[in-house]
Amino acid sequence: MSAKWREEFDALRAIIDGSGLKEEVKWGQPCFTLDGRNVVLIHGFKEYCALLFFKGALMKDPKKLLIQQTENVQAARQIRFTGLAEISRQEKTLKAYIKDAIALEQSGAKVEKKTTAEFPFPEELERRMDDLPALRSAFESLTPGRQRAYLLHFSSAKQARTRESRIEKVVQRILDGKGLDD
Repeated sequence: MSAKWREEFDALRAIIDGSGLKEEVKWGQPCFTLDGRNVVLIHGFKEYCALLFFKGALMKDPKKLLIQQTENVQAARQIRFTGLAEISRQEKTLKAYIKDAIALEQSGAKVEKKTTAEFPFPEELERRMDDLPALRSAFESLTPGRQRAYLLHFSSAKQARTRESRIEKVVQRILDGKGLDD
């Protein structure tokens, strides 16, 4: 945790305290779990700190506070803060959102995520797989999350030359069964 958000993190921890969630450290951030399942995470960025609700897409949002971090995030939603006063002002609301997140986790509800087939499949990757059939079988052997990460990485390039370059750089990683960030 950066020193920049120390007071805000402490205030958010105090709000979560007593909810029945267990604090752990995951991804270098305070993560609050219920029976080993992630419910809410506190994290800081350059411009803001946030409470991230892992199943935020399913939560009620009466105050319209939940934000989808990027268009590729399917399940999680954040409530962002730029200072301690915002957190203090919203304490009652935040406790209600946390209570809702816990109830959602207890219900066993699952976020319907897009399948890998619903993500754009770059024609440059298709051609490379035609040239190297082992690449196709290796890619298909990857977990759906690893496949999606590669597809998002390739598809985010605007130019065909960039997509080809990105694909070429990771062919061996895919053949080795590794994800983009492994």
